[in-house]
Amino acid sequence: MQFELSSALIDEILFFMEDQGGDFLLDTQEGVVINTEWEILDDDADEDRYISLPDWGPSNGFRLMERFTAGLRNALVREELSAALDRGRGVFRAFKDTLSQYPEVEKLWFEYKDREMKREVIAWYNSLRESWGLELIGEEPEDAESLTQEDFHFRAAAAQDITPAEALHRGCGQENFGMGAWVFPGDMSIVAETAGGEFAGYISAARTDASLRICTLEVQPEYRGLGLGKTLITRLLEQADHAAIKQVIIDLPAGQDHFARALLREQFKPCVQRYVRST
Repeated sequence: MQFELSSALIDEILFFMEDQGGDFLLDTQEGVVINTEWEILDDDADEDRYISLPDWGPSNGFRLMERFTAGLRNALVREELSAALDRGRGVFRAFKDTLSQYPEVEKLWFEYKDREMKREVIAWYNSLRESWGLELIGEEPEDAESLTQEDFHFRAAAAQDITPAEALHRGCGQENFGMGAWVFPGDMSIVAETAGGEFAGYISAARTDASLRICTLEVQPEYRGLGLGKTLITRLLEQADHAAIKQVIIDLPAGQDHFARALLREQFKPCVQRYVRST
């Protein structure tokens, strides 16, 4: 009954796993999925030739949506998706309609769903291999926060960006990185736009002698949690290296531990702790 789990076969299994309208089996000899309502099985065939696909029903899909929503760092979208999941009837349509309002998050969902369902198939296949006495296969690691070049366009800040940058800055209030005087465009500034040309975020820095201080890094609420801020940092550092700038400085507000880890990966080192008492 042994068969190889190719990428094409995984995709075929995934397609039929979500089809609740048929009864499907895997033909291990041919390596294809068949619908038993359309095809007549050979009575003389090996009884182990046809096996059931991994179990997958509405409850599995709902739990997948819950896990995705709980893992989102974008508070705005997370709250709206949580509300959709609490609706009861029509929850799948509500979840889909909410996601459609945030194309970048919707893309993350499809990538997450595909990755998690493939893991289900691989776990199912490994359980079979274990019963055959074979070595288990592994998974290829994927970065759930990867930001492809097709998702956003990056360019140098220009005069027409001042108005949307100011509006974003007012909306962010005390959330912005930098915590100093707002500077835009600075000596070195980069703007991120969506594929549709919408202003998604920016980073702005000012030079002081041999140093570069990142004054502000802000991202529109609907685009947070997608790795956009990290990409803006990386782009700015590339420009700083090209300009032979020896030191780059950024103040990080409290409660941004996840971003601190991103800075550490870029070889930043903490040098000052700031304590504030307001009366």
